[in-house]
Amino acid sequence: MGRLWVGLGALTGLASVAMAAFAAHGLAPEAQRMAGSAVQMGGWHALALLATGIWAPRGGRWADAAGFAFSAGIGLFCGAVYTLALTGASVGGVAPAGGTLLMIGWALLSASAVRAR
Repeated sequence: MGRLWVGLGALTGLASVAMAAFAAHGLAPEAQRMAGSAVQMGGWHALALLATGIWAPRGGRWADAAGFAFSAGIGLFCGAVYTLALTGASVGGVAPAGGTLLMIGWALLSASAVRAR
């Protein structure tokens, strides 16, 4: 599964750079600030996915669970914030659910280090 996390991390990094460029040139200042929050969160968690992919052979199921949590959290959090920035439409509690999954991902990654093979 390590290759999956590295691949998703790379795609998340790509999406973060693309959205940063679009926001800088195509969004109003308030929307730029909102998108910037998601860009920053996506960029940091792209790195987390890359690290998870590298660590996965030693971290086992716990590391893979962290990868799933990071991936879902990125999709929910960043997706909700991008939706709000681009359309002005709120998607309710999706961003907080995504943020919670990101935190769970960090906890699972930590557990994988404690339980490493």
